[in-house]
Amino acid sequence: MEARLANGAAAVDPRIKYPCYKSFDEFVDVGRLRSLDSYITERVLRHAAAGRDDLFLNEHRLEAASPYRPGVREIWLTRTAAGTPYNYLDLDQTSLWHPTPAAKEFSELMDFVATLPFKETGRILLIYDEAGRAVPAHRDHLNGEVCHEFVWLRTNLLKPLYMLNHETGEKRRVEGYSAWFDTVNQFHGSDACGGLTFSVRVDGHFSDDFRARIPAPPFNAASTPALWACL
Repeated sequence: MEARLANGAAAVDPRIKYPCYKSFDEFVDVGRLRSLDSYITERVLRHAAAGRDDLFLNEHRLEAASPYRPGVREIWLTRTAAGTPYNYLDLDQTSLWHPTPAAKEFSELMDFVATLPFKETGRILLIYDEAGRAVPAHRDHLNGEVCHEFVWLRTNLLKPLYMLNHETGEKRRVEGYSAWFDTVNQFHGSDACGGLTFSVRVDGHFSDDFRARIPAPPFNAASTPALWACL
């Protein structure tokens, strides 16, 4: 059972201060990631022109009046098999996820994903927008005992992803090219930005050697990246 504070919020380790994120730039080949910028841009623009990609759904948003479908789109590089009920908490159930036709289209990106510190990968998703839309502050899910191991990536510094402490209003933008962050106990979103922006999220299970680096909180597993960021 989750520990709760007097105000009903889930308790986290007192060493954690929101907003925060853990940069992964020291753990990934940033030079190779940046070299993919024009390659991914060209292919995303083709997708944007076709207008057939799924819309991003913003379920657990901070402001109920903000849009459920803010207009940004998704290119799924892996999917669960037809007939498998979709459950957001299954992002890291690696046996459920299989490459889509788009994975071949973005094969160089998939080759890069194979260099990341994962033992196995599950969902691999590219999110893009070409019209300057914001993604309102939201949480990904509400279960503090579920910590998804993932890496958020971008090939340039255009997409203005931020973490938000909704109690204080403090906002912290990601400064580098990669990050892992608490998606449950803090809100995050992306500010409006002119021109094409995109990012990639890779979910799965970190390798055993890499996981050994990560400090574990005594409770609230979802806060694991936040604890690492704050130590």
